[in-house]
Amino acid sequence: MTTYANAPTQARRVGNLVKHQALKQVRLRRGASRASKSAFDDLLDRHAVGHDQVFVHAGLGDVRDAFDVDPYRFLLGRLAERFESVVAPGFTDYFTVSGVYHKQFSRPKHGAFVRQFHEDADYRTDDAIKSFLVKGPYRFDDCVHRDTYHEEGCFARLVRDEALLMNVGTPWFTCSHLHYLEAKHDVPYVETRTHEGVIYRTPTEHERIEQTYETLRSPLYSWNKPKIMRRLRRAGALNTYDLNGLNVYVSRLDKVERVLGAELRDDPYYLVTL
Repeated sequence: MTTYANAPTQARRVGNLVKHQALKQVRLRRGASRASKSAFDDLLDRHAVGHDQVFVHAGLGDVRDAFDVDPYRFLLGRLAERFESVVAPGFTDYFTVSGVYHKQFSRPKHGAFVRQFHEDADYRTDDAIKSFLVKGPYRFDDCVHRDTYHEEGCFARLVRDEALLMNVGTPWFTCSHLHYLEAKHDVPYVETRTHEGVIYRTPTEHERIEQTYETLRSPLYSWNKPKIMRRLRRAGALNTYDLNGLNVYVSRLDKVERVLGAELRDDPYYLVTL
C-alpha cells in the first residue's frame, strides 16, 4: 500500500480537517436544555434489550444541563440498572512520555466521566495506552493486551461480542473503535509504534513491558464525523436522538465495523476525507 496520499487526496484531507473543526465548535456551543428523564429512561430501556454490556462515551456538561442532577452519578446509575457491565475508555496516552502505567493510580486522560468512573470500576485492562475500565463481571483476561489493536485484543473482543456503543452528551458520534478499524485495514496514514515502560498491577507489583499500537502519522488527519454518521444511519447501524439538545447516539460495534470496514476496503482514506 502506498504510504502517502496523492495531491487530490491530501487536499480533501485538509478540507475535511477545516470543516470538521468548524462544525465541532458549532456543536459544542449549542449545549443542552432541560429534557425529560422519562424519555431518556425509555430510550435506555429500548436499547438495553439483548445486551449485557455497554461501551459508553459521555459528555457530563450536557447531561447536567439536561437533567439538573449530578451528571456522573445519574448516568452511571441509569446504565448500571440496565446492563450487567459498563465499559469505558481509560486511555493513558501519556505512557508514551512517562513510561509508567499504574492500573490503580494512572488517571484516564480524556473526559470527566472516565476520570470519575476510574474510581468505581472493578477491573482495568493491562494496555498501557488504551486501557478499558469495567464496572461489572465482563472481562478481557484472555485477550492480547500488549498489542492494542490485535485481532485477539480487547477492541476486537468487544466487536466479536456485539457490544452496544452509547454516546450520551457528546457533540457528535464518538467511537474509539475507529482507531481499531484503521489498524485492521492498514490505512496509509497510520504507523505502528512501540513504547517501553513499566506496568504496576498493584502498588508494589510491577514489570517491564513493551506496548505496541497504531497512531496517526500526522495530527492534521481528522475523522469526517458528519460523513461517518450519515453512512452509518443509511445502513441502519446508528440511531441518533436529540433530547432538547442532549445528543444520544446508539450503535453496535460489530455493525460499525461491517459498514465502515466495507468503505475502507474501497477507499483507505474514507474516514478522513470529504
